[in-house]
Amino acid sequence: MVMYKNHLKPICCFKLRSADNLIKDIFVFYLEIHLLCCVKELTMFSKTCEYAIRAMIYIAHRSKDGSRVGIKEIAQGIDSPEHFIAKILQDLSRRGLVQSAKGPTGGFYHDQYSLKRSLADVVKVIDGDKIFTGCGLGLKECSEDHPCPIHNQFKKIRGEMKLMLENAKMGELSEELEQSLTFLKR
Repeated sequence: MVMYKNHLKPICCFKLRSADNLIKDIFVFYLEIHLLCCVKELTMFSKTCEYAIRAMIYIAHRSKDGSRVGIKEIAQGIDSPEHFIAKILQDLSRRGLVQSAKGPTGGFYHDQYSLKRSLADVVKVIDGDKIFTGCGLGLKECSEDHPCPIHNQFKKIRGEMKLMLENAKMGELSEELEQSLTFLKR
């Protein structure tokens, strides 16, 4: 029996049966260990998408009174590199997820329509929809007819994640930030 750090339940028990079952047990054990070891490093979104989400929420929070937020303030407010967040927001602005104005009183802001946009909208623009449709193991051929070992479990997780991200609206997330229920900076 193998234990993983502070977990109370065993991860896997090897029972010597047939060679086929032993090989299957070893594969499952390897997969479980690999997944658990990667959890610390695992991120759902690319770094670009993480910054985009944080910036969009920050802008919603800071522009609720009609003001505009500059790149320097956004970068400091979400702890991101200024030049990187500028490129991300330029792309999001071109795609209509956030508004921008140039000039001395310019900056980024949300209007009433963009406050109703969801985190799923941001994720789809930045990372695509693979997180909502892809295989949990990254296999190209995984499907209902030809499933990977975690297909059914991951399908449920994907569906729940998609629903959660579609229901997370910029305006509502901004309100939680305003009430100090959430934070954006490490």
